[in-house]
Amino acid sequence: MFPLRFAKHDFQVFCYNTIRCHVVYDDFNFTPYKADERPSSAPSSADYRDHWPFASYLGIRNFPPPAEVNWTSLDGAAHTAKVDIGAIFKDERVLYSVPDAEIPDRSWSGEPGIFLEVNDRTISVYMKAFIATRAEQIPGNKDSDFRDDVILAWTHTY
Repeated sequence: MFPLRFAKHDFQVFCYNTIRCHVVYDDFNFTPYKADERPSSAPSSADYRDHWPFASYLGIRNFPPPAEVNWTSLDGAAHTAKVDIGAIFKDERVLYSVPDAEIPDRSWSGEPGIFLEVNDRTISVYMKAFIATRAEQIPGNKDSDFRDDVILAWTHTY
């Protein structure tokens, strides 16, 4: 079963601290509501990534052409970038923080979520995967036998 691998992935975009933000990936416009028309806010808390839901655009076969990102940072500078998700995850390995010995046999069959975050002048790419665990993560909570950590895969400041 190890290393855990994926053939399809889910995708989501978050924009923070931008005057405008526009992202296209897999021929889909991921621009958050009105983000290409008005400024995006700062993250709501220091641990905001821990509150990201699972990615909402499902079942993307690995890997379409790079994501096209056009945005204006808070200083008014316009930026354009191509983020090659396929190059970042070329080995198709799932990123997770659970030791292999703590993952039950034959428990992986999912699609990880890949998140592209634009935050002022920085683009970052993260992965979040639902990883089953042998033990409860919250003692006494039988429904806590998993981890879904958000793990940084790539970042670049423009």
